Amino acid sequence: MAPEKESNGLENYAFAIDGRFCDLEKDVEGSDLSEEDDKNKLAYCVTDIPPWYLCIILGIQHCLTAFGGIIAIPLILSQGLCLQHDSLTQGHLISTIFFVSGVCTLLQVTFGIRLPILQGGTFTLLAPSMAMLSMPEWTCPAWTQNASLVNATSPEYVEVWQSRMRALQGSIMVGSLFQVLVGFSGLIGLFMRFIGPLTIAPTISLIGLSLYDSAGMNAGNHWGISTMTTALIILFSQYLRHIPVPFPTYSKTKKLHTTKIYIFQILPVLLGITLSWLICYIFTISDVLPSQPGQYGYLARTDLKGDVIVQAPWFRFPYPGQWGLPTVSLAGVVGILAGVISSMIESVGDYHACARLSGAPPPPKHAINRGIGIEGLGCLLAGAWGTGNGTTSYSENVGALGITKVGSRMVIIAGGVLLIIMGLFGKIGAIFTTIPTPVVGGMFLVMFGVISAAGVSNLQYADMNSSRNIFIFGFSMFSGLVIPNWIFKNPDAIATGIRLDQLLQVLLTTSMFVGGFFGFFLDNTIPGTKRERGIIAWNKIHLDDSSNTLESSEVYNLPFGISSCLSSHTWVRYVPFLPLNASSSQDKPGVDSLEAKNVDLSSSSNHPCWYMLLKTNEEMGEEGLAAR
Repeated sequence: MAPEKESNGLENYAFAIDGRFCDLEKDVEGSDLSEEDDKNKLAYCVTDIPPWYLCIILGIQHCLTAFGGIIAIPLILSQGLCLQHDSLTQGHLISTIFFVSGVCTLLQVTFGIRLPILQGGTFTLLAPSMAMLSMPEWTCPAWTQNASLVNATSPEYVEVWQSRMRALQGSIMVGSLFQVLVGFSGLIGLFMRFIGPLTIAPTISLIGLSLYDSAGMNAGNHWGISTMTTALIILFSQYLRHIPVPFPTYSKTKKLHTTKIYIFQILPVLLGITLSWLICYIFTISDVLPSQPGQYGYLARTDLKGDVIVQAPWFRFPYPGQWGLPTVSLAGVVGILAGVISSMIESVGDYHACARLSGAPPPPKHAINRGIGIEGLGCLLAGAWGTGNGTTSYSENVGALGITKVGSRMVIIAGGVLLIIMGLFGKIGAIFTTIPTPVVGGMFLVMFGVISAAGVSNLQYADMNSSRNIFIFGFSMFSGLVIPNWIFKNPDAIATGIRLDQLLQVLLTTSMFVGGFFGFFLDNTIPGTKRERGIIAWNKIHLDDSSNTLESSEVYNLPFGISSCLSSHTWVRYVPFLPLNASSSQDKPGVDSLEAKNVDLSSSSNHPCWYMLLKTNEEMGEEGLAAR
């Protein structure tokens, strides 16, 4: 159990709550904590259980934080699936991805990495999916681009989009099996030895850069509205993020009082979209926006899809195979594999970041293996349910842990349940489809730009004063833009006469694959030291392992006593995703194991819960005192 915590004022925290801190009055040297360390305290650590109402409130916040990324994926995919003018089906896709994201979140928190990390749709699979749907055989018929010719209930139209969805489903399901294999077999460690910053940086950056056309097409429907949306999101997320807003709250001790919440830092995307949406509604009812379909700005009106909410059912249960039996193509599978590998590497980084922010020790190898395996299983479920996408860990929600100072996994479990509930109510998904396309375009401008910059940020581990590294990154990025663009403009250029045509078409039109391949090949073949390549710093962050101590087992062992039941069996040590028998390490004080691993306790302010457990072990064990 986590140590007892004392209450403390939270006026300086992003989400002020009447909670208790993993209090740490003195550091290892015996001196008082500095004010900076005091700001790093957590109200609730990963194993704590906050009050039920707080779990619900913060669970809703995590859902809203992931809102932009989750709904953006079906809206982008609808273009490749020929669904631009079928808002009702778009609503069904949004409901399905909500439902699957909730299920995968519960699986990950309960049986996977067991950290407070939300699961949702992934942009790493979006690029190969759109490349696959852009092939000549899947190009949308011309009549599906005309709203007046589309009859959403006609069997011909239903077959047009469902055939594309089934091909996408099959490719995702087969590709996800690779992730399941890599995770549960422990091969992720082998992958991490060869994949460094110079491979990840162009791969992730090109995900955002390759979607510029989608962002421009949506924003171009009304640049005024999209610019306003972008400006509002930037205003809230960058300029007003440190400004707290007082909210009235009630508690038994303080009665009715105000609590400061950093609402702009927590929900900048949602606030920006909502405000722009409201302004579009005002412009619509006042006839400021044109009412004729051919006029510029018509798609900014909010009454274009008003009948969708009426048509959408109140309750709809998504189920596997709801769009028919999935089909498989080799080209689609190989393209999805490129996205799966990128997603795995990115998730390992999210696990370590989440552990730091939730007061947990660094995740051990068995927990990382299990987390990657469960993510692969989540992609398999997403493919079976027909989201047109997979699932991955959401970095945005990992960042929210640092904002709220609540690292409890029960909050994420509550968020997962809420996502499932949202997925079951059809009208919720239908509401999101009525967002005007210029507003969506403004959101894309910010979101895809951040994704591109997040990829470049990986270069901080490499020596960018090295001409070797500058060449590798620059060539990989430029090739990832030039080659797919040329293939798009010359689709008949690849004509080998064998069945590899489709495979090459998908791979060479997937920017993240082209850039990532060149980055991987050049980084592993051009001579360079590990420090120059960034491998040493990269491994220190992503491959650090914690010893099998009592503190680690409390966080990462399997629930419901499963680990205890398996601990007596010797074969467990040969299963990469199961924790080893921790009895031997628990017999000795936890500080012994720490010293054996050369862990720096002076940095324990980042892991307050972990440190308090270690401190308790040290105080209770005479051997631990003698060792120190």
